[in-house]
Amino acid sequence: MLNSLIPTRWRRNLELPDSDKPGYYNRQVTPYVQALSHTACTHPIHTIAFVAVLGSAFYVNLLESGFFQPSPAALGNRVDLDALSAGSRRLQLGPETAWKWQLEENGVRHVSVDHDELALVTLAFPASQGALYAAPEAEKVPLLEGGSAELLPSSSNILLGISSDVTLAYAMPYAEVPQALESIKELPASGLVAAQDDETDDEPKRPQWTLRTGKRSTSSNGMLEWAENSWTAFIDLLKNAETLDIIIMSLGYFSMYLTFISLFLSMRRMGSNFWLGTTVLFSSAFAFLFGIVVTMKLGVPENVVLLSEGVPFLVVTVGFEKPIVLTQAVLSAALQAKRPNPNGNGNGDAPHTIQNAVQTAVRERGFEIVRDYAIEIAILCAGAASGIQGGLRQFCFLAAWTLFFDCILLFTFYTSILTIKLEINRIKRHVALRKALEEDGVSRRVAENVASSNEWPKDESIQSSEGYSIFGRKVRDSSIPRFKVLMVTGFILINVLNLCTMPFRGTRNNSPVTTAGLSSVVTQPPMDPFKVAGNGLDYIFSQAKRNDQAISVTVFNPIKYELQYPSVHHAVKQGSDWSLFDGDYRDGVFSAVGGRVVESLLKSFEDPVLSKWVIVALAMSLALNGYLFNAARWSIKDPDQEQHDSVPEVTVQSARPVSAHKHKPSINGALVAPTTNGEPKEPGAEPHEPNGSRKRTREECEELLREKKAPLLDDSELIDLSLRGKIPGYALEKTLEDKTRAVKIRRAVVSRTPGTAEVTSKLENSLLPYEHFDYDRVFGACCENVIGYTPLPLGVAGPLTIDGRSYYLPMATTEGVLVASTSRGCKAINAGGGAVTVLTGDGMTRGPCIGFDTLTRAAAAKNWLDSAEGQKVMREAFNSTSRFARLQTLKSSIAGTYVYVRFKTTTGDAMGMNMISKGVEQALSVMRNEAGFEDMAIISVSGNYCTDKKPAAINWIDGRGKSVVAEAIIPAEVVRSVLKSDVNALVELNVAKNFIGSAMAGSIGGFNAHAANIVTAIFLATGQDPAQNVESSNCITVMKNLNGNLQISVSMPCIEVGTIGGGTVLEPQAAMLDLLGVRGAHPTSPGDNARQLARIIAAGVLAGELSLCSALAAGHLVRAHMAHNRSAAPSRAQSPGRTGLAITTSTAGQEARR
Repeated sequence: MLNSLIPTRWRRNLELPDSDKPGYYNRQVTPYVQALSHTACTHPIHTIAFVAVLGSAFYVNLLESGFFQPSPAALGNRVDLDALSAGSRRLQLGPETAWKWQLEENGVRHVSVDHDELALVTLAFPASQGALYAAPEAEKVPLLEGGSAELLPSSSNILLGISSDVTLAYAMPYAEVPQALESIKELPASGLVAAQDDETDDEPKRPQWTLRTGKRSTSSNGMLEWAENSWTAFIDLLKNAETLDIIIMSLGYFSMYLTFISLFLSMRRMGSNFWLGTTVLFSSAFAFLFGIVVTMKLGVPENVVLLSEGVPFLVVTVGFEKPIVLTQAVLSAALQAKRPNPNGNGNGDAPHTIQNAVQTAVRERGFEIVRDYAIEIAILCAGAASGIQGGLRQFCFLAAWTLFFDCILLFTFYTSILTIKLEINRIKRHVALRKALEEDGVSRRVAENVASSNEWPKDESIQSSEGYSIFGRKVRDSSIPRFKVLMVTGFILINVLNLCTMPFRGTRNNSPVTTAGLSSVVTQPPMDPFKVAGNGLDYIFSQAKRNDQAISVTVFNPIKYELQYPSVHHAVKQGSDWSLFDGDYRDGVFSAVGGRVVESLLKSFEDPVLSKWVIVALAMSLALNGYLFNAARWSIKDPDQEQHDSVPEVTVQSARPVSAHKHKPSINGALVAPTTNGEPKEPGAEPHEPNGSRKRTREECEELLREKKAPLLDDSELIDLSLRGKIPGYALEKTLEDKTRAVKIRRAVVSRTPGTAEVTSKLENSLLPYEHFDYDRVFGACCENVIGYTPLPLGVAGPLTIDGRSYYLPMATTEGVLVASTSRGCKAINAGGGAVTVLTGDGMTRGPCIGFDTLTRAAAAKNWLDSAEGQKVMREAFNSTSRFARLQTLKSSIAGTYVYVRFKTTTGDAMGMNMISKGVEQALSVMRNEAGFEDMAIISVSGNYCTDKKPAAINWIDGRGKSVVAEAIIPAEVVRSVLKSDVNALVELNVAKNFIGSAMAGSIGGFNAHAANIVTAIFLATGQDPAQNVESSNCITVMKNLNGNLQISVSMPCIEVGTIGGGTVLEPQAAMLDLLGVRGAHPTSPGDNARQLARIIAAGVLAGELSLCSALAAGHLVRAHMAHNRSAAPSRAQSPGRTGLAITTSTAGQEARR
């Protein structure tokens, strides 16, 4: 039981607990965490709004508490002498100090009658407003009028690059300081505006330099004012800080930024470049806001000026690994929901929703996250109760509350935004895939079905979490907790070091040291008088030594000014914009429960920063709701779907006949053995018989058909109507609203058609399967007049290592030993280190033919198409038709009065012929109507200049689709042991057969042994167009003897494949794309999946070429075929042509299986 309380990162050698057998604490905590996250996920907008409202109320409370006011001790620029002297340093100089400056320590002030008491005052004027206003002239400062103040040389600013203050230093008797400060509350600014003499009472007066704290604030202390004050305090801190302190704090901030970078890199590996990482930062910011308000309400002092010193340590302590772990668990649960349970018991009937994925993730990892939070909070509470001073207690107290709220917000605020983000990504992927399919010519209904089964997240969204690179070096996930431990340990050591050295360091004055908030992480350094007024002290030193007069000098902190219009410190505080709620009415309105929160929210709109964020949030909310509304409208209703009125029951029948296939489950194209009950059916028996005693007449059947009640008819009546031409064969699916029944009726119609009955009569009761197939994906996408489907044997070759990654190659074929032979080639290639592929081109082509009346006009059209203007016009017109199709090149040729134009374009992950055809039509329309070629006639959108599904030299030379080269180096020993051949024999055979033999036959792109075998088999398995194997099989195989080893390569310039559209919409074929990891559109780089499929096909051809050539060189081809294909007596005699063809084109050489 105690082991379950140890954090996961600290028990790496222990076995992880079984999620199916949770421990005692897990069973007690998990239900509450699940309930909390379930509420947040089911009401994400309400949760986000509630947290935002609560955060606004806390923010306003923080403003009203004066938290953002600058600290007097830190800035030291109050008008009154007490505030200024709190940060001053007193030095003595005289014979008793051997004429060396001596700094008074421990706040002890030694007053001597022999010493002159001087005060050194430095006035700081920042550069502002583009240098239009300058600091006042030193001689015009009122300190010099009627007093004994003396101007001293100013000290240079060591931070001139980031702080361009102009300083004036004065020395005066210490007793005159209060009076002098009152006289310099406002100083005139010198510059362009100061020279204006035509000012009137109605115009604003010239600006003046005003003491920053010598005025009364007329506006709320918003974030902008706080940021300005904090920056000023930070610069002052750097001016007086020690080098070691600056280095330590720089390392702390550097570590904090590395934590931010690691957060965004981790989220990016999970598919989110910006939003999830930003959400984690917002959640942590809210937790920090809640924690600091609660801390202050409990009486623990906090100070924003010195808080910046502890922010890096707080960020590193809180860390972000818990949101990362939860996000990984949610994505893994969403993926696991789509996969079959390895135990065989399924995943239950719960729908695959993001909410269920979150619940599963919380059930599996929620307790571990809460346990880690609890342990960290307990350690921080122990630190807060330890009694150690110097800022460590405040830090631990604040960090504990921040972690507490961070835990709550993780399971509420973060999970709400995570749910919305994943749902938006799912909708975006759904809509993008559906539109891409529609652009490729797939019907809207089929595109919607395919998109629904291919939604986010996908496996590539969760990349390997073993490690990621920061500045070129791998960083493992385990490095982050260790890094946190080192940072926290360093923080504690710094505080202990400060505590140990405190007795040896003097305080600045008699008042106790104030430690507020997270201050003293590095103790605030006292002001260094020699940095502030080093030149002035040198001048006083020289004067005192010349006069032999001992002196005491009190060096004040620099007094800061800001440029304001005059008398702002005398302005009367303006009334609040919410004057409606002032007075007694206000007390009545806000006296109710929660009224203070409402008042705080109303006041928060006065803050300029918060009000802008509210406007941005409202705009984003409107955009998000509009997008979700449109996406829901797109997905819910199919506009092309016909609406059918409800069909009343016919009085002739006691009940409506229902198709026996309508409610049978669709197994996504997989053949399932049908179950039969009772006696087998008689041939020709019909399951759809009217229950009434009277059979309908033909006129009644036709009347029901006209009333769109055809589904009420039985099968025999439908067959009769079809045979008489009342129902067209192609319209059966639309008429019957049951595609499986439509296929059955069509089979009967084909069998009983009088003109073909002699040869087709057996089809109706043949063994051609038609049931249990998802015809929704076929209708309008893949095939028409469907009468069933033909199962093909499907095997896998491999595995084959391609570019460092292993794949099994799916191959659908009826040719024996083809898969086995390819597997042997894969084995040999793997023994040599695998195949390497290079993509040299990617562009599908379409070559329309356009005609003109005369050769002159045809030549003019060709010249315009070849010109820069013509290319630009055609490219813009073509690209406007699709988000994926982008015109690459335009090539034209002329033959008489005909002009042939070859468009070459990218098509994303689709094969793209329909997409290109639409773009070609648009481009030609623009050319005819807007480019001055009204006399142009479009002869054909495809003029065989593409060239599609025909052998052509232009494809072999220029390429079409994906152009890929694959290479492998096979060691000589592997050639002998696996391939049973010799390197030189293979090289000679390749030259004699693939080069010389193909040249003798006048082949175009046929310089290979049997590339078409592998291409066609993979095409059939993955849903590609089998007819395009004509050009896709263009291949030249090259073999060379490389230092005794065999170097083999295949160059294939015309692989025409796609991973969306066409046959890939069918689930069996899509499953094979899943096997290769290239199903659907690539989520981030359109076209990458199709390009990867082309690489895999080229590598498969490489394996097939290697194996067949080895079999031919060793003389094993015929023997292998006879052993494996002819071992059993065939059930039907083979034709001589069939046998010869098999011997000529088959792949064999399976010596390993002899």
